[in-house]
Amino acid sequence: MDQSLIFDSELIKRYDKSGPRYTSYPTAVQFHKNFGPEEYQAAAARTNAESRSAASPRPLSLYFHLPFCDTVCFYCACNKVVTKNRKRAAPYLEHLHREIAMQGALFDRNRVVDQLHWGGGTPTFISHDEMRELMRVTREHFALRDDDSGEYSIEIDPREADAETITLLRELGFNRMSMGVQDFEPSVQKAVNRLQSEEQTFSVLRAARERGFKSVSLDLIYGLPLQTPASFERTLDKVLAQMPDRLSVFNYAHLPEMFKTQKQIDATQLPSAPQKLEILQRTIEKLTTAGYVYIGMDHFARPDDELATAQRNRTLYRNFQGYSTHADCDLVAMGVTAIGKVGNTYAQNAKDIETYTARIDAGLLPIMRGIELTADDLLRREVITQLICHFHIDFNEIGEQFGIRFADYFSVELEDLRAMQSDGLLRMDARSIDVLPRGHLLIRNVCMVFDKYLRESTGQRFSKVI
Repeated sequence: MDQSLIFDSELIKRYDKSGPRYTSYPTAVQFHKNFGPEEYQAAAARTNAESRSAASPRPLSLYFHLPFCDTVCFYCACNKVVTKNRKRAAPYLEHLHREIAMQGALFDRNRVVDQLHWGGGTPTFISHDEMRELMRVTREHFALRDDDSGEYSIEIDPREADAETITLLRELGFNRMSMGVQDFEPSVQKAVNRLQSEEQTFSVLRAARERGFKSVSLDLIYGLPLQTPASFERTLDKVLAQMPDRLSVFNYAHLPEMFKTQKQIDATQLPSAPQKLEILQRTIEKLTTAGYVYIGMDHFARPDDELATAQRNRTLYRNFQGYSTHADCDLVAMGVTAIGKVGNTYAQNAKDIETYTARIDAGLLPIMRGIELTADDLLRREVITQLICHFHIDFNEIGEQFGIRFADYFSVELEDLRAMQSDGLLRMDARSIDVLPRGHLLIRNVCMVFDKYLRESTGQRFSKVI
C-alpha cells in the first residue's frame, strides 16, 4: 500500500472540523447504563464458548488503568488523581487486585494474553514492589506469555523512571513503551506545568534500548501555549537525533469547559490556527525526510517497525490504546474508567475511585455502562477500522463477510464521498475505496461519513480533526 502523505493546506482548512478519533465504533458517547455486570458476564461466557469451538483458543488483551500523577500537566484530559502522597496508591491497587481476580474467573485459562498495557495517569508512580505484585497477581489469574512474543507495553513519564525502573519493567515482561515528551522548550514546559529535561528523557530511551525493548514511542503535542513553528522544530530536531521507533504527534484540543485542568492554560498564549497548521506541515516534512511513514491518526513509524509492517500486510488494528498488531483479542480492561471490548460489547468501569472501590467491596464488577453492538454497528465498525488502518475498502470482502451488497447498503454514504473524490482525498470505483496520500491526514473525515450515530447526533463535542 501507499504509505506516503501529501500535505494540502487548502484541503485541510476546508475539512478541519470536529469528529471522533475512532478508538471504538460506536464511540463512548453511545454507551448507556442499561449495560452492566450481568451483560458483561454473558458476553464473556459467549466468547469462551466461541473460543472452545475454534481451531485455537481466542487470545486476550489486558489493560490496567493506574490513575496517579505526582504533578498535573495542564493540557491533560486523562482520568487522573494528582497527589504527592505515594501511599494513596496502595488501597487502589488492593481493589485492582480483587478486580483482576473477578475478571480472571470469567475467562478460560487457556486463553493466552497476547497484549498487555499499563496506562494512566503515570503507571510508574507506583513503587517497584507494587509493580512486582501487580504483575504477580495478573499472572495468578491470567495466562501471560513467558517467551517475549506478546505485545506488553507501558506508558512512561521519564520524570518517574530511571535505568533501574526500566530494568525492572523488562524483567516483568514489558517489551514496548511510550514516553511523554510533548515539547522541550522551557517556556512551553513552564506554561503547561511539565518540566522535563532532555537528559531525563533520553537516558530512559537509552536504557530501554540497552535492555532490549522492541519498540519505543515518543509522544509530542502541537498547539500548546507559546509554541511556534520554529520552537517546535527545535524539539523535533532533538527527538529525531535519537531516532525513536515511533512518534505520536497529537493536536492539543483546548476544551476547558470539559477538562478542568485546562483552565490553568492561558488561552491567549495558544498558537493561532495558521501557526498550528504550519507546525504540522513542518513536522510532516521533517519526519518523512527522516524516513518515517505515516500510519494514521497522528502516528508515525520507521518503515521497519511492526506497525508499519502490519499496515502494509493489512493486519493492523485499532483499539482504545491506539494502533495494534493484535486484532483478534478480547480486551479485558481493569481499573477506574477503563474501557474493554469483549465479544460484540464494550464496557466501561466507574469513572471515580470512590464508586469503583465501593462496587468491588460489594463483590461486584465495577462496570457502570457499555453497549452491545447491533449487526449494523459491527458492519460499520469493520468499514471504519479498515479505513483508519489501511486506507482501503474492498466492497466484495465486506459484502461477503456481512452478507450485504456494499453499494446498496451504503448508497447514501458513497454519494456523500463523491465530493471527497472530486477533491482528491480518495479514489472510488464499483469495487473499492482507496484513500489517497492527499486524504491520509483527513482519514477521520472519511470515517465520519460511515458513522450513523454522528449523522443523527446533535451537540456532541469532539476534538478538531487537525
